[in-house]
Amino acid sequence: MPTPAAPLIECVINVSEGRDLGVLDRMSEAIDSVDNCYLLHRDIGHGAHRTVFTFAGAPEGVYEAAFHLYRIADEHLDMRRHRGTHPRSGAIDVCPLVPIANIQEAEVRAGTQELAKMVAERFNLPVYLYENSAALPHRANLAAVRKGEFEGLTEKMQLPDWQPDFGPSTPHPRLGITIMGTRPFLIAWNINLSAEATPEQANQLAARLRGSGAAGRPGLFPGLKAIGWYIEEYGRCQVSCNVVDPDQVSLARVYLTATDLAAAMGIKVTGSELIGLIPARHLRAAARNFSFSSDYEEEMDTAVSILGLADLEPFNWRQRVLEEVYRFAAQTDRRNQ
Repeated sequence: MPTPAAPLIECVINVSEGRDLGVLDRMSEAIDSVDNCYLLHRDIGHGAHRTVFTFAGAPEGVYEAAFHLYRIADEHLDMRRHRGTHPRSGAIDVCPLVPIANIQEAEVRAGTQELAKMVAERFNLPVYLYENSAALPHRANLAAVRKGEFEGLTEKMQLPDWQPDFGPSTPHPRLGITIMGTRPFLIAWNINLSAEATPEQANQLAARLRGSGAAGRPGLFPGLKAIGWYIEEYGRCQVSCNVVDPDQVSLARVYLTATDLAAAMGIKVTGSELIGLIPARHLRAAARNFSFSSDYEEEMDTAVSILGLADLEPFNWRQRVLEEVYRFAAQTDRRNQ
């Protein structure tokens, strides 16, 4: 079992499957079978047809678990039949590896490269390195690598600037490509809109919020990426956010700004939805200036209320804060005792 001083990394792997529970359960079991690696959360999106697995542990265990998910995808998934609301280019669409504690980013980048080579060779799969692992500047941004999605891969990969870092120069017929890289912690988070909001309004709101803005006009929050979409299972639109710089982007400020902008558009923000896990300090920060107590639990409860995180379903922060979930998983593990 990892000790507090042991190296700890996290993988937040995004799989283009959100409907076949048999396949998803096999993936969960594969992660759980690896020593010193713990499945912390599984977020299944039926409408997005996408599942996010969050697992953490010793680096060698995390790399092994990620490899198992590629193996299961190779056995069961076929992108030619995939339709969903979330942008995607491959069966294992993106595999981020995140240094959490007691390890240098350079070590994780080296491990990421070794995993990329293994995946490319074993599955004959093109691998693109992104974020802090990117060898070329135009590949650092996930949206740029994913642009064109699965259906546009054959044409895109004929361009000299879009040859993969590892693997063949043509897409895998079933698996497409995979995008892999070392990056800082990212918070995946969706802002929920009321039923009368349209996809066009969701996109307009996203453009106002995200740092890149739209039509040459910068947005309000550098460090925030956002798009608008409609989720059929919820019967409403969302602004889907990736907080890529959580030390600089306040969730509470984004949420309250979105509330004001939505009201000016004649629609409402009803709450928000966290995808995966969040470090404790970023959730606590959302309670700043709203809590009359410095008590840890009270601050967490206040943050959940401020962000409307129980809008779509009950929300228990003890099951969604990374440190809490990892601590519980490590304490209750019986494989190495």
